[in-house]
Parts: sequence; C-alpha cells; structure tokens
Amino acid sequence: MTEDSLAARIARHIRATGPLSVAAYMTMALHDREAGYYARHSPIGAAGDFVTAPEVSQIFGELIGLWCADLWDRMGRPARITLAELGPGRGTLAGDLLRAAAALPPFRCALDLVLVEASPVLRRVQQQRLAAARPRWVEHFEELPPGPLLLVANEFFDALPIRQFVRGRAHWAERRVGLDPAGNLVFIAGPEDPAIDLLVPAALRTAGCGAVAEICPPALALTAALGRRLTEAPGAALIVDYGYFPSALGPTLRALRQHRPVPVLAAPGTADLSAHVDFAALAEAARAAGAASFGPVPQGRFLQALGAELRLAALAAGATPTQRRDLASGLERLLDPREMGTLFKALALVSPGLPAPPGFAEEGSPR
Repeated sequence: MTEDSLAARIARHIRATGPLSVAAYMTMALHDREAGYYARHSPIGAAGDFVTAPEVSQIFGELIGLWCADLWDRMGRPARITLAELGPGRGTLAGDLLRAAAALPPFRCALDLVLVEASPVLRRVQQQRLAAARPRWVEHFEELPPGPLLLVANEFFDALPIRQFVRGRAHWAERRVGLDPAGNLVFIAGPEDPAIDLLVPAALRTAGCGAVAEICPPALALTAALGRRLTEAPGAALIVDYGYFPSALGPTLRALRQHRPVPVLAAPGTADLSAHVDFAALAEAARAAGAASFGPVPQGRFLQALGAELRLAALAAGATPTQRRDLASGLERLLDPREMGTLFKALALVSPGLPAPPGFAEEGSPR
C-alpha cells in the first residue's frame, strides 16, 4: 500500500487507536470524504461495479410509480406529498417512476421530489437526469420535510455499515479489522463478552462455536425513525433489497469491483461494500415505532402482482424485434428465482390504518 492510500491511513488509525469494528471500516472505506468509494466513484451500470434493478429494466421503476400513485389515492389524495428516494443512484428509478406518474396528472402535480444522497459524484448525475423534476437534495432522512410521505429505497440498506459477531466457546465476540505482522488489514476476533450476547438477535444466540451473526444498527435506527414518521403523518415506504427473512446466521459482507467479487479488505475505497439485509429486523424496528409492515415478499412475486407482464406486453407492442428481446430479457432477470426474483425482496411500511398496499394483499393482516 502507498503511504497516502486509504488503506495506509486506516492502518495508521489502527496502530494509534486499536482494531476497528467492521462498521467503522465500512464507513471509512465507503464515505471517507477524500478517498472513500462514494466520494470518487459513479458505481452503477455497465461501466461501474454493479447493476441495480432500475438499470436492468424500465418496468421496475414504472411499476413502483404506479404503486406510489395507488398509495397516494388511498391516503386521500393530499395536495402536496414528499416523494423521497434513499440512495437514488443515477436517478434511473426516479426518472421511470415520474414518467409513470405523469399518466395520472393530479398525482404528478402533487409530488415534491427529495433525494437523500450524500455522494457528490452521484448528485451531479442525478441533477443531469432529473433536472426537469426540480429535485431537492438532503444528506439524511431526518432532513426530509414534514407532512405526507412516499419513500422508496432500492438497494440502499445493503450498503449501511454492519457489525459482525463470532460465537466463541462461552459467549459472542465482535469481529474487528486489525493488522497482521506485515501491516496488512486482516479480520480478527475481539474478546468474548456476555454483553455482546445481547446484541445478537435472540433467535440466533444459541448458535454453535464459530457461527457468525450480523446486525446493522444504522438500518434499525432508520426504520425506527421511519416508523415514527409514519405515525405522525400519512405515508408509506417501499424497501427493495437483497437479503434474508427470517433472521439468519452467516457472513454476507462482500466487495465488488467491475462486477466481480474482490477481497473485502483489499484496497479500501476502490470497491463497493454491501451485506444482506435482515428484513425481519427492519420490520420489527418499524412496528415497534408504530408503523404497520407488510411482507417481505420475493421481488419476482411483487412485480408480477403489480402487472409486470402486462407492462412488458404494452411496451413490446410498439418496439422493434431487438427492443422486444431486450425488454423481455431484462424483465426475466428481475423475475427469475435464479436471478433477482427470490434473493431480492420487497417490504412495505405504512401508516397505521392504511390497507395492504398493492403487491402485498396476500400477506394478510399487517405485522
């Protein structure tokens, strides 16, 4: 590592203050203002490091736009409503959503677009794509204006910093990032501590020696804040991400560079870091704060319930043969259980008293 690299700076920090939690390492690697991943990269798309559902098919964002319009109608059609997206990437989802919203002019006119984005690189891309919608930007959820809210978060929670714990002989210990004798970044286990046992989800605490559990405190804090917000004013949130339900054991932290996995601790700041989302924990945090939750449901089933195939047929009717093939293959990738259809899931959070949102009717009563 070079002396001015982010890895070298992290190593100096460890020598001065001791090993880092995995969460602290992720925060530095992703958000360092000078050398962090999001400070220097536009990560999404074929030229980036990963591709998200809106980049795969326009149908994804269009269906979410119709989903939002339905919720707006169920909320009594408020004259003004904040449409917020957490981590809007290149603005593709918001652009497709707004295009679908234009089919219902009263809904489109009611929308105030607010993007929650910290990356200066991505803000510039979003400004270019969404200038006509006159978006506003904030860095944190708490900065959103009060009042009715529709919120969308697609592949946002997977990038929030996690903590990892390893089951020892008697108690759990926190996994940390330290240095080996050569000065390279390595994972190490901290001391076993009965207090750490309480941080592990109750259903996982009795796992055997060597088991790994992950929690994401920022995700729980955010969904709790969202739950409180939904009790104060009418609204709904749609969270789509890859993850598991119910809570599960196992390390899921990964790094991607140019669409290929790379070692998590290699060259921090040059690769995307993410981990699977614990949907059960998110739903529980939101419900504890007063919101109702529906799902999660597999992404494929959710999109099919919203009419994905009908939308494909409508688009294909006016497309060239090449465009029809691209439209069909893109949607298949979103729906196929072997692709994104099952690993990716959708969770809805709504204000108390609102009925089950579209795509979640078969889930029964709110949980």
